[in-house]
Amino acid sequence: MVNSAATLDMIRNSIRDIPNWPEPGVMFRDISTLLQSPEAFRAVVDILVERYRDKGVNVVAGLDARGFIFGPVVAYELGIGFVPIRKKGKLPYTTVSKSYTLEYGDINTVEMHIDAVHRGEKVLVIDDLIATGGTMLAACSLIKELGAEVHECAVVSDLLYLNGSKLIREQGFDVFSILEYK
Repeated sequence: MVNSAATLDMIRNSIRDIPNWPEPGVMFRDISTLLQSPEAFRAVVDILVERYRDKGVNVVAGLDARGFIFGPVVAYELGIGFVPIRKKGKLPYTTVSKSYTLEYGDINTVEMHIDAVHRGEKVLVIDDLIATGGTMLAACSLIKELGAEVHECAVVSDLLYLNGSKLIREQGFDVFSILEYK
């Protein structure tokens, strides 16, 4: 099984902790070291592909920016399309947008093309982590606005102590995380 305890430990150990960044009191989970490890990166992709193969997912949506790393690889392995959900002002065609509050109090906006997903499609939303859940909820809102269904929200890490995944579940969306930090 690809998500054995040893595999999960290897993935967790490949993520670098950076204390007090981007501000004092924050423990930043840096995935750049995971991406530098072919074994850890492959393990993350394999876990996600195994989970969603044969689930009827039509498209993967990746969140700007680290969802762009995992999402297209998973979509490729599943043989389905990938759509980006970008920060405001980055997409050239007509968009829908949703604003949300970041964990440090700033407001951000994400957008996607109006034709990125279609009514009735099952969409897998991928990012590197869930913190307070604002970005993921904004993405789910856009997908629903366009008439598609959010199959599940998948991340490498869930920062449980920030209650983001709890908030996402309370809004009716399923969440899968490879790792959890309490």
